[in-house]
Amino acid sequence: MTILAAFDAAVAAHPDRPAIINGKGRKVSFASLHDRAGFLAGEWAKRGIGPGDRVLIAVSVTPDLYAALAALWRLGAVAVLPEPAMGLKGVKTALAAAEVKAWIGAGVLRVLPLLVPRLLGVTRLSLGAGAASAPPSASWPDDHPALMSFTSGSTGRAKAIMRSHGFLAAQNRAVGPLLASDRAEIDLVAFPVFVLANLGSGVTSVLPNWPLRRPDRADPQAIRAHIAKHGVTRLLLPPVLAEALADAPLPASVTTVFTGGGPVFADVVDRLAAHNPALRVMAVYGSTEAEPIAELEVSALTRADRARINGGEGLLAGPPVSAVRVRIVDDEILVAGDHVVETYVDPADNAATKTRDESGTIWHRTGDGGRFDEVGRLWLLGRTQGRIEGLWPFAIEVAARSWPGVKRAALCPLDGKACLAIEGDTARLAHWQAAAAALGVTTVVALKSIPLDRRHRSKVDYARLAEVMRASGA
Repeated sequence: MTILAAFDAAVAAHPDRPAIINGKGRKVSFASLHDRAGFLAGEWAKRGIGPGDRVLIAVSVTPDLYAALAALWRLGAVAVLPEPAMGLKGVKTALAAAEVKAWIGAGVLRVLPLLVPRLLGVTRLSLGAGAASAPPSASWPDDHPALMSFTSGSTGRAKAIMRSHGFLAAQNRAVGPLLASDRAEIDLVAFPVFVLANLGSGVTSVLPNWPLRRPDRADPQAIRAHIAKHGVTRLLLPPVLAEALADAPLPASVTTVFTGGGPVFADVVDRLAAHNPALRVMAVYGSTEAEPIAELEVSALTRADRARINGGEGLLAGPPVSAVRVRIVDDEILVAGDHVVETYVDPADNAATKTRDESGTIWHRTGDGGRFDEVGRLWLLGRTQGRIEGLWPFAIEVAARSWPGVKRAALCPLDGKACLAIEGDTARLAHWQAAAAALGVTTVVALKSIPLDRRHRSKVDYARLAEVMRASGA
């Protein structure tokens, strides 16, 4: 079942249920969102938008974003979504990869042509007010293109990915078991892919009340108030926000936290559990090209698991989800499945990350080091390119999180040798040096802060860290 067909079914089953609640508290029901999408589809069809046309979306994360996606897909058009973390550069990257017939801009983003001259003369589609009852969605073939998105570029050049209607449906099927519940849930969602899944399953999505591009600047008290106001039962957040919320109790309505987009550390879960003893915390491992890959209930880690993590064996990601196949080749995690991207828009990008086996199956090389344990759970070791003197980044960094006074740690090269950069209480430096030596790292450098990735502010930005190290004279 396509996302649109699933959305139609959810509308029929729960027409008056809120589909989306925006960051300011405005509620849009499933029926209203459906009618809004029908209106936009009708208006845009009059502007000549039809099957296969590529349309750039420059819209903030609001209910209208999802109405626009549904409208374009109803018409058989392709939504082109720039990578938000890249800002203006992301728009330029998207336009270089896609010959767009039109673009959608709202609010301050309507001035984009002044900043990106390539948009001058390209038709702008309006998000004008209106709603219209719409017939059931057209049934597009599984291979009909639906969405062009982009990798973050955090580990190299941003790459364009084309997702078909069949791919999006497969991704929803992969996510479905993770989000399945026997009760009516209300989710606070920071990841757009999960909003799409919720629209197809009748679950209410509450949108963020913080700037999505800077989750590290979010106000935890404002988030708690947002949760309480709307009776949120589940949180789907990047680790940086889970950590920000860990210093005080969550509203009593919250039963579960799903987190991903960066490593999920046991010490953060411990802090969450200290204030919310019954809280269930689920870590989801995946990538832009394959989401999800594995999942783990971190709140149920055993004492033995924790000892292995703290002893330098890596970060436990849990068992692979049923929809994906995972293999380890030369210490690298490879994945295949219906929701795994098999090719980039530019085939030249495939050489480094795609490989075909003897049966013709295309495997995606994640670039992450990993291994399976004796019960088939996946352990993460860090980026394969980040291994230094035989040491894996996560093996050292995750262990360092258990040391007194450590807020964040990152393994990096220094004069060709392994060095551990640590952000934390520098009064503990002597302890850190002794603990690091026991893991095979002879140099420890204290930094005021360790730079994080642009997308979720939850992973170490190793390229910027190298610049910081050079600037510090370490």
